[in-house]
Amino acid sequence: MESAKMTLMEQTFQKGLKDGIPIGLGYFAVSMAYGMAAIVQGMTVTQIIMISLTNLTSAGQFAGTTLLAVSASLIEIAITLIVINSRYFLMGLSLLQKMQPGIPLYRKMMMAFGITDEIYAVAMGQKGDVTFSYFMGLMVLPIAGWTAGTALGGIASSLLPSQIVNALGIAMYGMFIAIFVPAARMEKPVMICVLLSIAASCLFAWIPGLNSLSPGYSVVLIAVAVCAFCAWKFPRKEPEDD
Repeated sequence: MESAKMTLMEQTFQKGLKDGIPIGLGYFAVSMAYGMAAIVQGMTVTQIIMISLTNLTSAGQFAGTTLLAVSASLIEIAITLIVINSRYFLMGLSLLQKMQPGIPLYRKMMMAFGITDEIYAVAMGQKGDVTFSYFMGLMVLPIAGWTAGTALGGIASSLLPSQIVNALGIAMYGMFIAIFVPAARMEKPVMICVLLSIAASCLFAWIPGLNSLSPGYSVVLIAVAVCAFCAWKFPRKEPEDD
């Protein structure tokens, strides 16, 4: 009986490992941009590897590293990252409803560490309950890919001439443009949200008084204000039952 149970755990772990391959490959490419950008901002290769290994949050890491580079306060960094990563709270609550019953709290905490947009989507798309062994397998390659890509990007930036490194720093902005432009072209509310965010960022950068606010608090205020406005103005309509 015990051997059969172990075999089932191994099978679900291997399935999670297989399902995590495309996520890991995607994270490897994206995290290279983070590694390059972080080195440009004054971080060391060891520091960025440890950040990626212990965080696994792309937007949060970009924002956090930028705030560290400008010597922001710990409170400012904490508030900014809580706002940016707040969606993971909702994902975690949703995933709880699909978890296999009886998973101990410490294992749920281990699973919570690996929640990202892509990992969450794959796990929620599985038939039946999400087991601990499956989710652990699903986490392995995304974490490895994200950390390895960060390391490679950081090492490349450390070895390349400074002119090339500075030029490669725009990869981060290209990545974000590639994320929101297709969505903005398809949905008008997304386009309005993007344009409002750009306009608000310009105001906080150029208007006297507003431009004295630190980057972290500016991001928090803009994100909360624009998201609240768009949620009020463009609420999602529930599909009508036939």
